[in-house]
Amino acid sequence: MPPRVPSEADFAPLSSTLPVALHFPSPPESTTAFLILFHGLGDHEPPFAGFAASIALPGVLAISVRGTTPLPPSLLPPGSPPHHFYWGDDLALDEATGEFDDDPGFERASKLVMDELVRGVLIEACGWDTRDIILFGFGQGGSLALGLASRLRSASLVVDVTEQGAPRDDKANSYFKGVVSIGGPLPMSMVPTSSARPKSKTSVLLLQLSDEHEDAVRAEFEHVKAVRWKRPDMGMPRDKDEVLPLMTFFAERLRAEL
Repeated sequence: MPPRVPSEADFAPLSSTLPVALHFPSPPESTTAFLILFHGLGDHEPPFAGFAASIALPGVLAISVRGTTPLPPSLLPPGSPPHHFYWGDDLALDEATGEFDDDPGFERASKLVMDELVRGVLIEACGWDTRDIILFGFGQGGSLALGLASRLRSASLVVDVTEQGAPRDDKANSYFKGVVSIGGPLPMSMVPTSSARPKSKTSVLLLQLSDEHEDAVRAEFEHVKAVRWKRPDMGMPRDKDEVLPLMTFFAERLRAEL
């Protein structure tokens, strides 16, 4: 059976565990790929749904996901709206820098995203596979995106049983169409521990990462492009020069035969 385009009703069961904001292409029936967006630490999903709408990738259904845990009120100014979420398993501080740890563990977020959204909705309910999906993340969301792609290669051969009783080769779901990280390093907690692990086949675009963090990604992925903007700070792209590498990557991945 060919895959079908998800409807808003397909995502309704996620409302209590992994809320999403959707942007459908026009018309929705033109959907041929998916863009899953992960915001940064302390943000929420609507701004990233707005970003997806602004770039309006043809034939792409954008799914902006809310972080799995709200920031504690003690970290927010009094009277702050409940719009601040994060992806990590905790909020540990790095003693060397005094900043939040780049790798707080992503087990809860990984399980919810992969089991409920990717496998539950897109693969099992609608018939797509991971090669139809691009991941996009900012900051901590970028780390989650890279980690999901890194970990997926460990499922390169899953033996399942079809309705007819035959084994099913799940190599189709061993890599994503692409992943973009703005400022989020690869969390080593999501790198498979096998010394004989292959590099991931997911194509990667890194924006605003240091040489050290770039090298860590190149050690685990076959195809990596890295771009640094003229400004030193990390933020969402805000002019043509910053958007161009991102749009070029999207265009290449959407054209690619996988």
